[in-house]
This record gives sequence, structure tokens and C-alpha cells, in this order.
Amino acid sequence: MPAGVSWPKYLKILTAAFLSMLAGAQTVHKFYKPDLTSDIPLEAGELRTEMPSLKNTNEPVQPLQPRS
Repeated sequence: MPAGVSWPKYLKILTAAFLSMLAGAQTVHKFYKPDLTSDIPLEAGELRTEMPSLKNTNEPVQPLQPRS
């Protein structure tokens, strides 16, 4: 077993860690109440995290000009 721990002790630690993770996730969702609706944008540029230059993907990309 990992770290020289017996199977029963290992399974107890694993179970405690898993239950702690589930309890933490439940607490966070109760406290913050996230919006879990699935509004998936269908076209490019509709995401607020996208760069404005990526809205129209049909235009060729301009190469960077060297500084003078």
C-alpha cells in the first residue's frame, strides 16, 4: 500500500477525503448559489471572454509590423 498504510486505514482516509470534498462542494453551492443554466452561444463572438478581433473569422489576419 502507499506509504506503508494498511488497506482498512487507507480506505478510511480515502472515504473521509471524498466525503469532505462532497461536503465542501455542497457548501459552496449553497453559499454562492451559482447560475447553472446552459446558455451556450452558437456563433463565434458571442462569448464575453472572446477577443473582439475574433468575432469575424472570415477576414485575414494582419501580420504584426516591426517597430521603427
